[in-house]
Amino acid sequence: EQLRCFIFPGLPPLSGWLKQWGLCCCWGFQGLLTRTSVPRDVVDYIVYGTVIQEVKTSNVAREAALGAGFSDKTPAHTVTMACISSNQAMTTGVGMIAAGQCDVVVAGGVELMSDVPIRHSRKMRKTMLTLNRAKTLGQKLSLISKIRPDYFTPELPAVAEFSTSETMGHSADRLAAAFGVSRLEQDEYALRSHSLAKKAQDEGLLQDVVPFKVPGKDTVTKDNGIRPSSLEQMGKLKPAFVKPYGTVTAANSSFLTDGASAMLIMSEEKALAMGYKPKAYLRDFVYVSQDPKDQLLLGPTYATPKVLEKAGLTLGDIDVFEFHEAFAGQILANLKAMDSDWFAQNYMGRKSKVGAPPLDKFNTWGGSLSLGHPFGATGCRLVITAAHRLKKEGGQYGLVAACAAGGQGHAMIVELYPQ
Repeated sequence: EQLRCFIFPGLPPLSGWLKQWGLCCCWGFQGLLTRTSVPRDVVDYIVYGTVIQEVKTSNVAREAALGAGFSDKTPAHTVTMACISSNQAMTTGVGMIAAGQCDVVVAGGVELMSDVPIRHSRKMRKTMLTLNRAKTLGQKLSLISKIRPDYFTPELPAVAEFSTSETMGHSADRLAAAFGVSRLEQDEYALRSHSLAKKAQDEGLLQDVVPFKVPGKDTVTKDNGIRPSSLEQMGKLKPAFVKPYGTVTAANSSFLTDGASAMLIMSEEKALAMGYKPKAYLRDFVYVSQDPKDQLLLGPTYATPKVLEKAGLTLGDIDVFEFHEAFAGQILANLKAMDSDWFAQNYMGRKSKVGAPPLDKFNTWGGSLSLGHPFGATGCRLVITAAHRLKKEGGQYGLVAACAAGGQGHAMIVELYPQ
């Protein structure tokens, strides 16, 4: 029979300004343990996703697990797959359970965008490594004398493709132009995301944020990037990437923030034996990849029909859609691609389109444009939001999809556990 793994109440990204990856993860772990009351010693394995790694905590899953009080006998590893890193963490956990290696897995992700590692220039790094191997004072002084002012120019991290050297925002601008998505359409969609997130927050639907006292600042108790504006104000912003005629701006792009997420995954047999009432099943999933230049952000378009076919479902069977909103232009371009027979036939090798999800079922509690996008943590946030929406709205199936750097993508079917 098809393997079904459960997800339990999880934690979406923790907003705020944190100082260490490990601290961010650790707080997510602590919140999960408190919410579920799962004993630490029953957790067989921990998998965490992250994108911009800190060298000192390169296996942040292990460091955070130890910091949160998990047994030093509980293995943990970190995965990276750009914006779908925590999706990979979840499905890695599912695979380990399916293989009979584990019964209980904690999966999640973390990103700390307010304190990313900044490297010395390559010239400076090479000099410092050579200096470290120098044996005499004369050798050291000789190396130091060769250092020039330009050696001190730092290498700043950029959200850019290594293979194309193009920033993701530039790719989003080109994608929007290719699919004829106007600046007004993008601003309208971004405003929709912020407005829906504000409504959901006011109605108490976004309650999974773990309060955190930021040193020297107030305690963060809720997502703090939700800022409904007006089309007039948004229209005043200048293009952020393709200047002066681009359509992608700061207002219709997801913003980068700190965050950690965590969820508890179990086999059905183990969950019932421990007396847990699960929230949802992780029913099926797929990963896709395509051209990292022209189709960098079209992962949802390619992944959606595949995961539906794999699960034996149609678009009409889906009650809840949760797609990662990297850019408003990216979301709208995907919706147009999914609703195009021409695109399906010429680029996907399919006879017909899969169709576009109806907006009344699509990201109705806001999305990454309004809630923020801590790279490694977003995947779990999408899945947990889908599960919460299914329970709140009485649906059965949710479809989660996301694009990622490298031209990759992911889609997952979430099914509500019978109440």
